[in-house]
Amino acid sequence: MDILKGTGLLLLVLFLFWLFSNKAPYGMKAMGALASGAVAAFLVEAFQSYVGGDLLGISFLGEVGKAAGGMGGVAAAALVALALGVSPVYALMMGVVCSGLGLLPGFFAGYLMAFVVKFIEKKAPAGLDLLGNILIAAPLTRLIGNAFSPIVDATLLNIGGIIKDTTSASPILMGIILGGVITVVATAPLSSMALTAMLGLTGLPMAIGALAVFGSSFMNYVLFDRLKIGDRRTTISVAVEPLTQANIISANPIPIYITNFVGGALAGVVVALFGLVNDAAGTATPIAGLAVMFGFNDPMKVTICAVLCALAGALAGFIGSVVFKNFKIKTVDDVASEQEAA
Repeated sequence: MDILKGTGLLLLVLFLFWLFSNKAPYGMKAMGALASGAVAAFLVEAFQSYVGGDLLGISFLGEVGKAAGGMGGVAAAALVALALGVSPVYALMMGVVCSGLGLLPGFFAGYLMAFVVKFIEKKAPAGLDLLGNILIAAPLTRLIGNAFSPIVDATLLNIGGIIKDTTSASPILMGIILGGVITVVATAPLSSMALTAMLGLTGLPMAIGALAVFGSSFMNYVLFDRLKIGDRRTTISVAVEPLTQANIISANPIPIYITNFVGGALAGVVVALFGLVNDAAGTATPIAGLAVMFGFNDPMKVTICAVLCALAGALAGFIGSVVFKNFKIKTVDDVASEQEAA
């Protein structure tokens, strides 16, 4: 019952983000900015804090990572404001007042207040727009961020707690669900790093997320290459970080999402059988996720498990390319042509 509850709540959250992306004003641009915020904060934290600081023992790099990891709200608020057309100085102002807030509270504050700031910029006389934004927009941005913080904590952290509790009872089933879902999210604008960080996943669930996304690098490389979705540069980019090709992935959701779910589920089962752990939340990213795993587990077990996840991903990518070989694919050139026409 708890597994169904946790999975249902997680899918509901993902559906709401999908709805926001497709129905809210500038929703896709905002979600792209959220993903960029996750990269700016959590990817730097994953590499520098957990790899450079904890794994290699370089304290300065650990400081760099912790500094970046604590700026999720700042990055999200500033980048979403920029994406919605707010001038750089006001976008950064909205970001800095979200210092100390989480990624999602900063995102919602930046998104909602971007419309207010743009209105002030447009309507206020020259010179008074600065005063208006300082006196009105800055405190309102912080107020909205503070208001969203308990809501995020009460929902997402609760879901994360349910997932962690049920994983110990049914690790294989949770490996299938988490591995599949997180790998699909890794190709979506929300970002697997952002999701796992917001859920506060650690232990086996985070290990599943990290190595499932690692396996997806091989899966997406094979899939993109065999279906001729993009050129060599695009294929390598999607293998290194799927978020860099979010527009191409969004143009081909059925073959890419289905293949990623299958490959992620296979990798999730492998990790669950090995019983690995990862106590660095937010490290569901191909390279840093694998590197961090060595700091919490026996290196030989991690190496064998990672190789099996890579093989499972490559196999899923091959099968996906066979299943969808006659499916209408939008290539990089097709997507570029559509964007130019728009």
